[in-house]
Amino acid sequence: MRFPVLPFALASFAPVPLLAYGGFEGGAALWVAVIYTSFFAFVMDQILPATNRDGTETGDFPAANTLSVVLAISHLALMPLAVMSVAGLTGLGGGERVAAFFGFGLYFGQVSNSNAHELIHRGDKILFSLGKWVYISMLYGHHTTAHRLLHHVHVSTPLDPNFPPKGRSFYRYFLRGWVGSFTRGYRVEQQRAARAGRVTPYVEYVGGGLAFLLAFGVAFGWGGMAAYLGLCFYAQSQLAMVDYLQHYGLARQKLPDGSYEPQASHHSWNSPHWFSSHMMVNAARHSDHHANPNRIYPALRLPQHHPVLPYSLPAMGIVALLPALWFKLMDKRVDKVLSSAREMAIKG
Repeated sequence: MRFPVLPFALASFAPVPLLAYGGFEGGAALWVAVIYTSFFAFVMDQILPATNRDGTETGDFPAANTLSVVLAISHLALMPLAVMSVAGLTGLGGGERVAAFFGFGLYFGQVSNSNAHELIHRGDKILFSLGKWVYISMLYGHHTTAHRLLHHVHVSTPLDPNFPPKGRSFYRYFLRGWVGSFTRGYRVEQQRAARAGRVTPYVEYVGGGLAFLLAFGVAFGWGGMAAYLGLCFYAQSQLAMVDYLQHYGLARQKLPDGSYEPQASHHSWNSPHWFSSHMMVNAARHSDHHANPNRIYPALRLPQHHPVLPYSLPAMGIVALLPALWFKLMDKRVDKVLSSAREMAIKG
């Protein structure tokens, strides 16, 4: 493809002008933004053929980094407007404020989170910092540490606080994962800071988050502070949901010496759906991301043998809110993936 980043730009950026206009003027623009990241995304995933599994040839992709920067800056610009809109400070009516909450919240949860995840894996310090501050703006700065230094190291084991074992519902998983990633990440950063003789980045994570909260409280009052906290919680819950979906049940086997088998492609769930994959900058190609964490999103691959979810990530997020249905749909798939992997290991 001559312009491999263009589909990502079109799918991920489209809600930004709708939210920017709707935040001030209300009306249909906000509801269109809500529908775009929910029902429309689901329908397009069903209509469009599966995305190209090979990925674009590896390269520098300056346009991909440019898009990530644009999305991150757009997020930081939209956050104050989101708070004002939900708090009713731009003159929106009650129904419009509800639409603003879900419109901005869905965008932050699905696109901003996915893009920030991409940025914190970039080697460039400016790109990394931009992703970190997107997370901090959603009061989730510690994810910058927990994702890179806990999740990628201990994925699919009990040592990763964000690993959901088979049989654990999202509701039981969410609080444990949040607290565990914060506290364990803090211990890791304390040790690193002591060795390097520097201040732990948790000063930025916590201090930056408090600064955002205080700034919105001063500028927009208690209503603005409540709106901000609600938007952050909603965005955080969606990030946690993606982690839940992408690793549910695919545990690494514990070896006789107490260590765990190496990470492999069968320890992550993936999704081949075109629209949501492009809207979420290929977050759905998770097995390849774990195998190659520095590989930029247009180049991520999805070979046929990688485990695939029955529906797209946004659709599976709805299913996971109904634990009985989730377990019925997924537990047999978990058993099949792990059983096949063990059979291949025995043969190989």
